[in-house]
Amino acid sequence: MKNPNNPCLFCNLEKSGIDHENNLAYASYDTYPVSDYHCLIIPKRHVKDYFKLTNEELIACNDLVKIVKDEIINKDSSVKAFNIGVNVGKISGQSIMHCHIHLIPRREGDVENPQGGVRSVIPKKQHYKRKL
Repeated sequence: MKNPNNPCLFCNLEKSGIDHENNLAYASYDTYPVSDYHCLIIPKRHVKDYFKLTNEELIACNDLVKIVKDEIINKDSSVKAFNIGVNVGKISGQSIMHCHIHLIPRREGDVENPQGGVRSVIPKKQHYKRKL
């Protein structure tokens, strides 16, 4: 099995594929999608940690999140919501050590109970009872 970190897959824009880009970031549809049109927003600078992005890189990534979100909605009217997430560090599940933001389209009925959304990264914490 090839190691996507040596050399870094996301530093090779041609191999990763570019669907949209600006000066500091690019968007590429995920090759292992959670749902149809799952997209990754990736800073061009090799940086492992989301918290190490510059303000300019954060803005560049956010601009692409919005562009891709609109594109997905235009392509697929069944998309009714999104999850946006970032894994920071191996313990969180990050497998490619180059920061990337997941934009995951959601459709009604794609899971039995969507309550908790991103909280499902720790399954026992996904569903909760709201305190009054």
